[in-house]
Amino acid sequence: MTDIDYTYYSYRMCVGAYFEMPTVDARKLLPDHLQPLEVQHERSILAITAFHFTESMVGAYHEIVLSVVVPPVVEPGQPLPRAAFFPFMVGTTTEASRQHAIDRWHLPHFMSDLDIEFDETEEVMTVHVLDQGSPVLDLEVTEFEFEPSTNLYSCFTVGDSSRHRVNIYMEAPHAEHEEERGSLRLYEHPMTAGLTIDDVNTYPFREEWYKTGLQTFEELKAF
Repeated sequence: MTDIDYTYYSYRMCVGAYFEMPTVDARKLLPDHLQPLEVQHERSILAITAFHFTESMVGAYHEIVLSVVVPPVVEPGQPLPRAAFFPFMVGTTTEASRQHAIDRWHLPHFMSDLDIEFDETEEVMTVHVLDQGSPVLDLEVTEFEFEPSTNLYSCFTVGDSSRHRVNIYMEAPHAEHEEERGSLRLYEHPMTAGLTIDDVNTYPFREEWYKTGLQTFEELKAF
């Protein structure tokens, strides 16, 4: 594969966490050809991921991604993704980044610019997402030991009459743990309308933090 087949995004940071959610909600958010990955009976996984992008085809922007975690595709002779996601709602801080992701990756978006604020202390990253001053969510991810990493993830998307999969590589110093020290607060908003807010865990069972690095998308493939 040549460089022309890849799409690159440089970021200053990326933080994410995984929370238990009702499987009944997960199934409603997923297309028919995908199934949620359960951590226990009737409890699936909501992934919240925040990016501070510094360079891309459409410039710098911030992004928040809400996804249901699904089983990855196992390909003989290929590495197994660390996780596979179906993003059901994405929010960004610029119109250009929003249109780029819709056109190129078929990602569903909240169609207004958001305020996405990163507040970093020595051991904690707090992300505040606001829509014209009204809160959408607050995410807190805690630090752990960082190691140089190149990690593979998989993402599923759908178009009007098509369905797709793309491999995504994250290359950066990376920390991951399951110490349940982070937190999530969701607010009533169109971005969270598919979730039963009171039935989503407020603490994560896994947290991830990437420092400055590179996100690489392979070509979008029909699935």
